[in-house]
Amino acid sequence: MEMEKLVALCRRRGFIFQSSEIYGGINGFWDYGPLGVELKRNIKEAWWHDMVQNPPLGPDGQEIAMVGVDCAIIMNPKVWQASGHVDTFADPMVDCKKCRKRYRADTVFFAGLAAPEQPVSIVLAVEATEKTEAARLLQAEQQRLVKKRKISDGLTATIHTAKEAPPEWARPCPAPGCDGQLTEPRQFNLMFETYVGALKDASSVAYLRPETAQGIFANFRNVLDSTRLKLPFGIAQVGKAFRNEINPRNYTFRSREFEQMEIEFFCHPAESMKWYQYWREVRIKWYTHLGVQSERLRPREQDKDELAHYSIGTTDIEYLFPFADEPQELEGVAHRGAYDLTQHAKFSGKDHTYFDEDAWQRDKEQYPDPKAAQEAKTKEPYRFIPHVVEPSAGVDRFTLAVLCEAYAEDEIGGEPRTVMRFHPRLAPIKAAILPLVNKEGMPEKAHALYRELKSQFNVFYDEKGAVGRRYRRQDEAGTPYCITIDGQTLQDATVTIRDRDTTQQWRVPMQGVAEELRKRLRPGM
Repeated sequence: MEMEKLVALCRRRGFIFQSSEIYGGINGFWDYGPLGVELKRNIKEAWWHDMVQNPPLGPDGQEIAMVGVDCAIIMNPKVWQASGHVDTFADPMVDCKKCRKRYRADTVFFAGLAAPEQPVSIVLAVEATEKTEAARLLQAEQQRLVKKRKISDGLTATIHTAKEAPPEWARPCPAPGCDGQLTEPRQFNLMFETYVGALKDASSVAYLRPETAQGIFANFRNVLDSTRLKLPFGIAQVGKAFRNEINPRNYTFRSREFEQMEIEFFCHPAESMKWYQYWREVRIKWYTHLGVQSERLRPREQDKDELAHYSIGTTDIEYLFPFADEPQELEGVAHRGAYDLTQHAKFSGKDHTYFDEDAWQRDKEQYPDPKAAQEAKTKEPYRFIPHVVEPSAGVDRFTLAVLCEAYAEDEIGGEPRTVMRFHPRLAPIKAAILPLVNKEGMPEKAHALYRELKSQFNVFYDEKGAVGRRYRRQDEAGTPYCITIDGQTLQDATVTIRDRDTTQQWRVPMQGVAEELRKRLRPGM
């Protein structure tokens, strides 16, 4: 699939628009149109239903306790000091001294060209997501220059990122047509800074949250005290996050404003690895159940040198997008240990330990006297800081994966068509109601059916143009079923239902259409 075709369809059909496009747009920000907002909402509702309201049984067949929160985007800046974001949430960046374009240092790759046993004499530069893509682009550029006789053949290439390149190398700008040089890498904090209150000084500095997780950790004690939950349990949140990416790219994949679907699952340290494996498998299966092909979905355990300093283990659930040579991250399932709750206890001075009442009640008889039993409440293993397993998914990234997965081109009756094969559960529109012609009482019957169905499903009414053209419009929108009111409807009160993927048609009584849709949509609902 060519990304250019998908991007064009998304704009044409109202899935995704460039934010503030009439003013030239703004890099890294996107708006979701009428179809896109329904698709995205269906994804979030499916996640909330499957992970929060009705999660799968636990590894030992037990019910999973889950609750939700909706935390503020702007929080006390001490939250981000405790989490480490103020000091460490940064990427190395480089700037071109001539064209002023800014890049992440780990996305600029240099190829140092040299004759055998000679020092590097020529340096080429490209921008790429990872080293495999960079090597391909650099090789193509080297061959192009050889053909134009600007460099000699037979030069060997050594590839480094701008962050790793030897200091003696030239640092050319990768922008086409620019002959400028890049600066040395320097750190760039990714949090958006703002001010709260009337004054604009150091005392009023605040940040737009770069992740939703810390709001959950900051409310751990509030949730625990107000719900009386017992370990293990999870707290979930869906919400906006903001990162001042140096160089947003690949359509909506890397944006400055995005949504996350996150769970912080709190458990006993002794059981944390079991729960890490549980959530890893649950999250992989969730994507496949919603129609993502297994060969494009690739879970990858991070190597030790990739792990965050607090992480005991992390699995990246990756998807092979058309714009990349290597799979890109959709979700991370991280074993965060006790790091976050420990940090917030330290910075806030509030107690973030968990008291295991059941274990203490079970064991207190073994203590020699009531006083000793009471003192045991303050000791391990009854009072401890829980470990956390975090499945953190990107709403926008999965929406993009769903769009890529759904896009297809085929032929119907010898004519080409573009069709979005969404899983029925995610499809923005579940059914379209189409009167065959705009006369003979068909629109009236179609409107009556539309009014009946729209209280139960997101349906669409269309009476404009030839019915074949209307089918094509719904195919591009990804609508699973089209319901046509025709001449036979006037005779026997039956309608034609057309399947989006197979284009097969069958008739059902008009009064049974709602049940027919429920039956066919139910496998994913």
